[in-house]
Formats: sequence, structure tokens, C-alpha cells
Amino acid sequence: MTGRRAPAGTRAPVGTLAAVRARGAVRVLVSRGQPGLSLRTPDGHWTGLDADVARAVAAAVLDEPDAVDWCPAGSDERLSQLAGGRADLTVCNVSWTMGREAAHGLLFAGVTCYDGEGFLVRADSGIHEPAHLAGHRLAVHTGSTSPANLAAWYGPRGLAVEPVAFDAPADALHAYARGDCTAYVLDKVALAGARRTLPDPEAHRILPAEISREPMAAVVRDDDPGWFRICRWVLQLLFAAEYESHRTGAAGREAVARQAGRHGPAAGLDERWAARVLDAVGSYAELYERNLGRASGLDVPRGPNELWTRGGLHYAVPLH
Repeated sequence: MTGRRAPAGTRAPVGTLAAVRARGAVRVLVSRGQPGLSLRTPDGHWTGLDADVARAVAAAVLDEPDAVDWCPAGSDERLSQLAGGRADLTVCNVSWTMGREAAHGLLFAGVTCYDGEGFLVRADSGIHEPAHLAGHRLAVHTGSTSPANLAAWYGPRGLAVEPVAFDAPADALHAYARGDCTAYVLDKVALAGARRTLPDPEAHRILPAEISREPMAAVVRDDDPGWFRICRWVLQLLFAAEYESHRTGAAGREAVARQAGRHGPAAGLDERWAARVLDAVGSYAELYERNLGRASGLDVPRGPNELWTRGGLHYAVPLH
């Protein structure tokens, strides 16, 4: 891809933005395979909510939403590689925690999906709640928060489990499917995608209980406030577009694009950045439905991922 110069009337790009434009692509760390979040199809196309957030950022800063250098990473390296400068953005079903920000010199630009740690078990196992798994081997991802979450939930109850860590999501799922582990422990949204890939999804169920709070978020380094600002407002645009679309239909969405566009030059973008994002990926409602909702085949209820006006946690920060 060829580099892209800053549009006329914008601030001269600096730091990460300048590097992205010179390269002609945003380098994004994604998972090694999580259906519904970031998964590469056999023809090389990346799908999922995380992948679409990456495209939204690329659409904002470049002319092409697919101007993304996809960098699959394991749970144990998705933050260290970003901190080390090998990527510009991580959108990799990574939970926002204070410890991660402080330890790696990173900033979380905003929540992409609210979730909680859950358990995938066999439907005929007789296991109906987390306590029934005491004493069992549970498949987890290397470098994830799962072992700490398990210890925090089981320890105070005088119970214990044996987390068995795997580097790749596919390996963890296979260990569970083979019966080497009684359950697969992961954020429930990701578990819904994993369950769908099993030969007989109906033979498995996700327990209703959640044992943690897992706000999955987009992450950048903390050394470039301009790049952080861009990524944060790309996410906010998606929520604002959904909110205004509910209020006034297509006219509201167009008004959001114009309003956000007026602030583009001050952020190093052009006035068409917001229109490009919405043309490329749609509002947050469209992202969710396409990747996790009924249209995806996963049919994960939005729950806390609804807008605040519908009982959820996503709040559209004003763009004016």
C-alpha cells in the first residue's frame, strides 16, 4: 500500500498517525482465532467485532478500511508486543484493568464489549453452577486473567480448581472437547463463538453464572495522546451513530457524521473521517448484530452492550 498524506486543512500528522500514513496501514494485534471477535476466514478475510473496530480506525485515518496489517497474537503477548512498538493498536478481546495499564505503559481507549468470565461444559455433565467444577481441570488461555479470576472466586469459598493453560484458543478448546478438561473458561461472548465451532454445539452449554467483570477494550501505548484521542473518538462515534439513528433515523446518523467531521482537522483527520467510518462498518448496533447478534448465528443477547437508553452500559459521549 502507498502512504497517504494528511488532507489539506488538517494538522500535520505526528507520531503514530504519521507512521501509519507513511506505512499505508494500521498494525493491529488481534486474537489467533475467536469467532465473533477476530477470526480469519479460509480466504484470508478477518471477521468479528474486534476486526471491525480495527477497520473503523483504518477508515478514519486512511482512505481504505481494509488498510490493516493484521497481527495475530496470543493472550500472553497482545500487550507486550503493543508496548514494544510492534503494533499501533490492540483489539484482541483484552479486558481493561488498572494493572495492565500500569505495568505495560498503555491506555485503554474505550470498551468495545462488556462481558464476564464464564464456563463451557457438556450439557449432560450434570454441572449447573461454578461450584460443581471444584476439583476439576479447566482449560484457560496463557496470559489471560482466568487463573486469577478462578482463584478469586473459588478461594474464598474454600474450593479449588486446576487451571490448565494453552497458548492458542484452538488448543484450549480441543483439550476441552477431548475431555482432558471438564470445562473451558473464557469470556462468555468468546465462549459463544467457540461453542459454535464444535461438531455438535447443542451438546454443550455455557453456564449462566459469571465470575468476573471483563470490559473488553481497545488499547494503545500511552506515549501518543493524539493517537489515543483518535482511537477513543472512533469508538465514541459508533455509539453516537446508534443513538442518533434510534432517535431520528438515517438523518440522525448523517448529522453525527457531519458533526464529528467538523472536529477532524483539529485531530489530524479530515472532515470526511466519520462518514468513512460509518460507511465502512456502520454503527455499533450494526457491528454487534453482524458479528455477535442473530445475523451472525451466535445470537448473543446484547445485555450490558445495549445503549444506556435501553438499560445497557454504552453511553454516547457528545460529539459537539
